[in-house]
Amino acid sequence: MTSATTEEFGRLRSLFWPIHRFELKKFFPMLVIYSLIVFNYSILRAAKDALVITAPASGAEAIPFIKVWAILPMAVLLTYIFTRLSNRFHRDKVFYIMMAGFLTFYALFTFVLYPLRDYLHPHEFADRLQASLPKGFSGLVAVFRNWTFTLFYVMSELWGTTIMSVLFWGFANEVTSVKDAKRYYAILGLGANIGTMLAGQLAIILSSEKLYQTISIVQDRWGQSLILLTILVICTGVAAIALYRYLTTKVFKNEELDQHEEEKAELKMGMRKNFAYLAQSRYLIYIAVLVLAYNISLNLIEVVWKDQLRALCPDPADYNAYMGRVLIFIGLTSTIVSAFICGNVIRKYGWTVSALCTPIILLVTGILFFSFLLFNHIPSIGIVAAWLGASPLSLCVFFGAMQNCFSRAGKFTFFDATKEIAFIPLSRESKLKGKAAIDGVGSRLGKSGGSFVHQCLLMVFGSVSLSTPYVAVILALVFVGWIAAVKGLGHLFAEVSDETRPTRANTPKTTYAEASS
Repeated sequence: MTSATTEEFGRLRSLFWPIHRFELKKFFPMLVIYSLIVFNYSILRAAKDALVITAPASGAEAIPFIKVWAILPMAVLLTYIFTRLSNRFHRDKVFYIMMAGFLTFYALFTFVLYPLRDYLHPHEFADRLQASLPKGFSGLVAVFRNWTFTLFYVMSELWGTTIMSVLFWGFANEVTSVKDAKRYYAILGLGANIGTMLAGQLAIILSSEKLYQTISIVQDRWGQSLILLTILVICTGVAAIALYRYLTTKVFKNEELDQHEEEKAELKMGMRKNFAYLAQSRYLIYIAVLVLAYNISLNLIEVVWKDQLRALCPDPADYNAYMGRVLIFIGLTSTIVSAFICGNVIRKYGWTVSALCTPIILLVTGILFFSFLLFNHIPSIGIVAAWLGASPLSLCVFFGAMQNCFSRAGKFTFFDATKEIAFIPLSRESKLKGKAAIDGVGSRLGKSGGSFVHQCLLMVFGSVSLSTPYVAVILALVFVGWIAAVKGLGHLFAEVSDETRPTRANTPKTTYAEASS
């Protein structure tokens, strides 16, 4: 907490709500929009895992193949579509088109593709294919066998990348200065936490046996849960669109937004040009490394944990309910970090210290999880599990869930806030092209990179559990590169950021050029 912030708002208010009253008409709609988007992200995250991991002849080993062979190409395609739409339409229309496309797909899947899954999934051909291939290819066969579930998984993953990272944060960075972001973004994280906790609670309720016995819409308990969850996603998505329209038409001055669009029109986007532009900038490369490192490390750990979780919860409704409880704890943890730690650390200690918090959180919790997983055969572990009235498997899943809670909490607070703040002082061209390349494809490359590692290990060892020790070693190397990139970017950010600049429109492009050289 800086002395300036304390003097401006008072000690207590500067800790919890450093927002001026006149800023509420802009900030509060942004907070609600972000909460709704994260709510959908959390609902979809739990549902996609339950669908794919508990599908027939599937498991956690299918995830690395999905992220390399399905999500990465779709991320490239969606980035291409986004750049074409951005070159042709006003930013607001791009938001509406992309949101409508995602919501339409979720409705189509739930009410058409899922009920017809037994007719659409080629189980017999997949069985013959599996019989002719080594065991390490079982995940790839599962991707093909349950292709509609794979498509749902892909579109749910890309909601986070396209809607949350590219569209919402791109808009937020356009209308926020560095000085305001240090006050705004930690509180936006609180909105994300509320959305996550609500999503977790509703996932538990809508997947419960009690609700199914009370209200039976269809004969399939999981199918009913999916219908109710999809209706929630569509309703909240429509609400986010309505709030966005209010924000852009009633709150911000039309001439201001038109000026930004005219400036953007001069910067025609193209995928090859965007990546070429990124490759020429050391500053943007550092941001890309942060995004890659986070997604690689998270994916490496999550696949191992979800493999254990499937063994504990083979039923999709039970799996979804467990993920709902995890979401609640993620929200609670993130809320505590956002309210008491994140914003104050950013304001008091600066960007570099704040950005280092996320890799340190993942490193410490990852060590705890892998230590328990690799040494759970030790007799003392069995004694502890018996004393707690739990099996070694349930304890292992618990520690993995705890690791996931802290990792996601770090992402929703320190990582998102510092990453987005790093974009703000750049020129408009840098933000537009760099963010499209990094958030549109870079994050997917990170997850696909982690999945490619898992694929190679699965080909050699045949299962996730046997390859776990090697995953731990690779993970340690990723953390070293991540921390080095944070320190490098921290030096450049200190050079280009100017907290006295009142608006983003005054950002000189020469400042970015100095940082890129």
